[in-house]
Amino acid sequence: MAASSKRFSVGQSVVYPAHGVGKIIDIEKQTIDEAILELLVISFDKDSMKLRVPVSKAGSVGLRPLCSSEQMQKAVQVLEEPGKINRMLWSRRAVKYESKINSGDVVQIAEVVRDLFRSGAGGKQSYSERLMYQLALERLVGEYAAIEGLDEGAAFQRLEGSLKVA
Repeated sequence: MAASSKRFSVGQSVVYPAHGVGKIIDIEKQTIDEAILELLVISFDKDSMKLRVPVSKAGSVGLRPLCSSEQMQKAVQVLEEPGKINRMLWSRRAVKYESKINSGDVVQIAEVVRDLFRSGAGGKQSYSERLMYQLALERLVGEYAAIEGLDEGAAFQRLEGSLKVA
């Protein structure tokens, strides 16, 4: 999937599946081996990190604009559903959950949050389950905050409230 710099603009918030929500701070051109490469410079303030992504590779690495309000509402609805109990070995579930988180799809990330929250309700969550839950929750909270114009603390409280309702 080829992307064009017209799809992205300086100041736009975007989602990079491996790092969460960032902001495009520049679109620069660099010459490498006589080829001109257009790069999106993305800042992830939370991690104090800058990432340069070639515009031509943006789609293949999963870089995308923030999801729509409707998509986020679907993700919140997923949080309100009862968690699915999965009896699969943790190592296999972890691979499945990690794949969902790295997909960058907010509904799939919400499924991970919901399912791991439910499994942790009795205090029987392993350390690796808690880490996976926190990673998924951070990704979901970051995008929710950016869409709703909230700070991450307020976004966390709203999403956590959705989990408690179910």
